[in-house]
Amino acid sequence: MSLLAADIGNAHTVLGLIEDGEVDAHWRVSTNEHRTADEWGVLLRGLLGDREGDVDGIAVCATVPSVLNAWREMLAVHFADVARVIVEPGIRTGVPIVVDNPREVGTDRIVNALAVAADYPSPAIVVDFGGTATTFDVIDGQGRYVGGAITPGIEISLDALSRGGAQLRMVELVRPRGVIGKNTVEALQSGMVFGVASQVEGMVERLTESLGCDPEDVAVVATGYLAPLVVDECRCFTDHAPWLTLRGLERVFRRNAGA
Repeated sequence: MSLLAADIGNAHTVLGLIEDGEVDAHWRVSTNEHRTADEWGVLLRGLLGDREGDVDGIAVCATVPSVLNAWREMLAVHFADVARVIVEPGIRTGVPIVVDNPREVGTDRIVNALAVAADYPSPAIVVDFGGTATTFDVIDGQGRYVGGAITPGIEISLDALSRGGAQLRMVELVRPRGVIGKNTVEALQSGMVFGVASQVEGMVERLTESLGCDPEDVAVVATGYLAPLVVDECRCFTDHAPWLTLRGLERVFRRNAGA
């Protein structure tokens, strides 16, 4: 079957067409809260092209309620005959959520936890590098989601610096020549790349200690569209899985499509 998976984040929406368990095509578009249901429908049809008729199912997770509402309307009108699963309270994932209020956990984080619990040995830590936030999600040795941490994302941090610093500005997010920046641009790039890498390594070390595990026994997986910027600068990762969330959505769909 062919599944359209949609991960609707604060800044971007990642779409993937999954066939036979593999991400066959993928797109990243802006998450525009003012985009109407019809506009989303036109956008999806334009991206899918001739493959629209091949879509047998749609799985969605979202962190923006207003956009999710537009998607519900869009799916009901433009993809009425296609089976669909929206990740929300009550959806079966197979991963126990052991936190104070499971309803508060972002659905993308739950989906990531499902994908990691299924594809990697437990315990495990997922680091998702989004533009708005970098999230750390922890799966214990029993395969349970036990919480995590959230830090400002790379893009939003750089934007805050450029807005608040009179002599600072937006720069291209690339690896500088070295850790010691020789100019303001390189200094900002060093902070965004090496600073974030050091933060991630420190957080992973602390999370591992909190699990009471030997670091060698913990799978640490990087995902998110900004992961390629820093993943090679971190010594803590055991794998980089760019489409982890989409693959988790596929697993959620398979568990719930018949319900």
